[in-house]
Amino acid sequence: MKKTELDGFRRTLRNGRAELNGRYNREALMIEASPDELDRIQQAQERDFAIGVLDREAVRLRQIESALERIDGGSFGICLNCEEDIGAKRLAALPWAAFCIVCQEAADRMPSESQGEYAEPLLHAA
Repeated sequence: MKKTELDGFRRTLRNGRAELNGRYNREALMIEASPDELDRIQQAQERDFAIGVLDREAVRLRQIESALERIDGGSFGICLNCEEDIGAKRLAALPWAAFCIVCQEAADRMPSESQGEYAEPLLHAA
């Protein structure tokens, strides 16, 4: 991969990291006391939703950090599973992708318990 392409991916990933770092809204997780049962239920649902969003953003942030490390280490664009090149279209769409489309599709078909150490990256790389 050319240096200019890597620089473009690095810039895109850094921008994504900055955007995610600026978005954390932990205030949505606060527990407010309410005498009304319906209000408590609604607040619990909103809190659960906010936790899900924070979890997805934290996973994406780890994927971005990992991709930046692969750029620095010279292994960016190479599938962590089969060690083949990750397609240019895939990287353009998902610059944090750690797996080629074939390995990612295979991982998506596996139950998460059988994926071992790759469970998180394989499930979330696409």
